[in-house]
Amino acid sequence: MDSIEYYNKYAAKIYEDTVDVDMSEILNKFLSLLNEGDTILDLGCGSGRDSKTMYDLGYDVTPLDASEEMCKLAEIHTDLDVLQMNFEDMEFEDVFDGIWACGSLIHIPKNEMPEILGRIHDALCSDGILYISVKKGDTEGFRGERYFCDYTAESLTAMLEKTGLFEILEVWETDDVRSSHPDTVWVNLLARKR
Repeated sequence: MDSIEYYNKYAAKIYEDTVDVDMSEILNKFLSLLNEGDTILDLGCGSGRDSKTMYDLGYDVTPLDASEEMCKLAEIHTDLDVLQMNFEDMEFEDVFDGIWACGSLIHIPKNEMPEILGRIHDALCSDGILYISVKKGDTEGFRGERYFCDYTAESLTAMLEKTGLFEILEVWETDDVRSSHPDTVWVNLLARKR
């Protein structure tokens, strides 16, 4: 089973586990670098939780997810049209002022990340802002039914710098806000399109 199949199979449970998670502190940090009404791609929107928040704050949000079942739930939750698309199929050019990739790139094999980062770069407008969060660690491979790629602050920064496509603005760690994941630490990164 690949990660998309997993999210299709367990969509309802994942929705319930994530829809009420409070991401406001990090979301506000991201939005402070944008202007009201800016266009934002919620890359791997899951339940649509953050799309709804950003839309309600006046941003022009495009939710996108690879899982058909997650897209259906996100459409119900947000009342927005949700694009069902694999990240490697994105072909946007200078469309978005910001891209919010909250926990959504954690299943991309590291050798495929440069291509995805290139597509993200293409999708961003000039000086566009990118937010990424990944699980902290140094392992890559299957955990249960899903493939995970963990990063340290250093390895994530190095990967983005190697592409030459982004200026790193800030990298920091946060504990998982879900009480069911007390041992999970996230690496957060904000960058600007070069």
